[in-house]
This record gives sequence, C-alpha cells and structure tokens, in this order.
Amino acid sequence: MRIIFVRHGEPDYDNDCLTSRGIDQAKKTAIRLHNEDIKAVYASPMGRAVQTASYTAEDHGLAVNKLDFMHEINWGSKVKAPLEYDGHPWTLAYELIAAGQLDNWKDHHFFRDNICMDYYDRLSDEIDKFLEGYGLIREGDIYRSKEQGVDTVSIFAHGGSGAVILSHILNLPFPYVLSAMPYGVCSVTIIALEPQNGDMVIPRIELFNDMDYLGEVKKESLRFEK
Repeated sequence: MRIIFVRHGEPDYDNDCLTSRGIDQAKKTAIRLHNEDIKAVYASPMGRAVQTASYTAEDHGLAVNKLDFMHEINWGSKVKAPLEYDGHPWTLAYELIAAGQLDNWKDHHFFRDNICMDYYDRLSDEIDKFLEGYGLIREGDIYRSKEQGVDTVSIFAHGGSGAVILSHILNLPFPYVLSAMPYGVCSVTIIALEPQNGDMVIPRIELFNDMDYLGEVKKESLRFEK
C-alpha cells in the first residue's frame, strides 16, 4: 500500500477555500498525480482540502471521501496557566528541541498541557483504524499486513494534521516532525507500507515535499497555519 499525502493549496483562511493561486496549484497537483494508480481520494472535511482534492479526484474519475479526523488541529492551553507563544506547536517544538528536551516531549508542559495533544491522540487512533481497513494492523512501532494490499490512496489535508500522521506512522517525535520536516502548500509526500520481512511492515518515505512540479520557489510556500 502507498499513501500519497498532499497538503492543500494556498488558502483563503477566512473563507476556508483556495485562492486563485491555490486553485492553479491544485490543478497542477492533479497533473502531477495523473499517472499514479490512485484507487481512492480522501480529504479533510475542511473546504480548502476538499477543493484541492477535487481536481485529482475528477482526473481519476473518483469521488472525494471526507475523513473527519483529518480536520486541521487546534492548539492552546488546556489548563488555567497560559502556554508560551499561545501554544503554537511549531514554535514550541523549535524551543523544546533547542533546549535539548526532545526525548520526553510528551511529558513537557509545552505539549502535555496543549490542546493539540487531544488532536494528536485522536488522529493517531483514527489513522490506525483507517489502515486496518486496508489490512494493516498496528503492533507497537510497526504494522502487520494481514493481506497483500496493493492500493495507492491519496489524502489531502493540512500542515498540522499531516504532521501528526507522519509522526505516528513513522514513529518520529511530533516536535521533530514539526521542526525538521516542513512541507509546503500542495507538496506531495508518499509513504510506502509494504511487507519487508514476512508480514512485517516498516513504513518508509518514498518521497517527501515534492513541489518542483509547481514551478514555484519552495521557500515561499513553507508556511503553516497560525
């Protein structure tokens, strides 16, 4: 199985849709994915993700299936004391790593007391349920394949929810993914989940943050929701 993850195009956050530039990016994404044998198109229920996905879905003659759990994450303090930087996970991740406190990141108050962890836990559980539907069963840090699935699916979502999925599937600390693995609007990332030793599946990155097809300067697009 392969998961093609695409972050939505340039957004109009106020209206939860794409800008004219974002629409152009989404159309280019459909062209980029034209030769991929995509069996299903999934998207966050948010407008900007659904709109981005619609062009690829149309090109493949598929519907856009909404995954409620891929909704963008929220953040902020879930205790009385306010969190630094208003709880913004990307900024807190940088500060935590810079302080050399990555090892026990879940116990650090930056994340322990942050609303974003409620989303993290829910997303992690839900993506495992999703993968079970494709014959992949989570066991500790790996997956077991109960059937030889060959499907390629695409998921169109967000900077935050996508980072959670990458963190969970690849067993990487969430703050590390937020800081060291930024990806731009309409970037294409591919995760391969193929048995490598019997039925054992260790997810691997086949492609990360491909934006060359957009013909844009990557640095301009590496901005996350705030």
